[in-house]
Amino acid sequence: MADNLLFFTELTGMPVLDLKGRRIGRVRDAALVPLVNPSRIDRYLVGGGESWLTVRYDQVQSVELGRGIQLSDEMLVPYHDDEYMLRIARDLLDQQIIDVNGRKVVRVTDLSLEIQSNGPHDVLAVVDVDIGIRSIFRRLFQGAPPLWIRRLQQWIPPNSIRWDYCNVVEPDPLRRLRLNISYQGLEEMHPADLADIVEELSPAEREAIFETIDSEVAADALSEIEPKMQASILESLEPEKAADIVEEMSPDEAADALSELEDATSEEILDEMDSAEKTEVEELLEFDRDTAGGMMNTEYVALHDHASVADALGALRGNEDLLETLNTLFLVDGEEKLTAAVPLARLFIASGGVLLKELASGTLIQVSVDERQDRVTEIFDKYNLLTLPVVDEDGKLTGVITADDIISVLRES
Repeated sequence: MADNLLFFTELTGMPVLDLKGRRIGRVRDAALVPLVNPSRIDRYLVGGGESWLTVRYDQVQSVELGRGIQLSDEMLVPYHDDEYMLRIARDLLDQQIIDVNGRKVVRVTDLSLEIQSNGPHDVLAVVDVDIGIRSIFRRLFQGAPPLWIRRLQQWIPPNSIRWDYCNVVEPDPLRRLRLNISYQGLEEMHPADLADIVEELSPAEREAIFETIDSEVAADALSEIEPKMQASILESLEPEKAADIVEEMSPDEAADALSELEDATSEEILDEMDSAEKTEVEELLEFDRDTAGGMMNTEYVALHDHASVADALGALRGNEDLLETLNTLFLVDGEEKLTAAVPLARLFIASGGVLLKELASGTLIQVSVDERQDRVTEIFDKYNLLTLPVVDEDGKLTGVITADDIISVLRES
């Protein structure tokens, strides 16, 4: 093990020596000041009788395992809590953090610190968060001779995460702002992975995540979470923030999420939404969740039944946000009644002047808005569908149900 490596469990209890080598106390805690330096130990909190003293990093001459911390400056001041400090023993040990690379939530058991020479001073920097059996072993035998513990632990495989790969989950918004923690790593994760992480957190920690990350990312992650937890997260947020997230969801997912809330809470969020998105969601909320109307999505592309392939390509360019999930175009007549469905792939084998109705599927399969959920599922299974149009009592196209919607239903059942 490197001579310049020190564990926080070894730092705690280490004697602090004055200029003459006399012990003035032992280290009780250490603190980072992330706004100044995200990894350097900035303060050592020393217990010396009834009061604690504060040792600044630049008052330390040397840090040596087995000997202690040798000071170069004895002008110490009594410890006073500082809102910018992140104390390791109090604020980090046994707390949950997000391992962005490992896509999981882990609990901090110990920290690995590197002893760095900085001119006349030794400086400690956090390099790893220890989460494995080794760190548990050190915690259990904390206080025993460090060299003895190191010899015994060498047979246990190490398990740690680099400090710069970790996101501290801090429920208190004020502290979160003070720490200036970046959530960029979380925002770059796949929504399903982020949802798995969120589900492992406490309600307060979930709120901290969703209050901070981008609304579009939050919406994608929220869509991957089971409905009751969706409701819990939305209820914990301010209506304005909740509305920003809901607006980024597809209308059917937004309606499903809001339907789990108390009516008063749902209304508060709807009141903060833009009028267009609000209208779409309110229309879907009118349907029973166990019907085709409650399952359908209002995001689809419909064209007049006299439209051509060129018209369809123009419509697709105007709906680029739907291209990842779109597989069917729908044709309607002058009264907006559904007349045909056109598989998207057929556009690529036809010239621009060909009418879409010539490329339509032979049999038009559709359901009414009040069709039962179990019957809709049977139709998808029977006909191997990817998309199923939903019409109202007059035969007008009102929405579509996709295979993803069916999968969600089956997962919940």
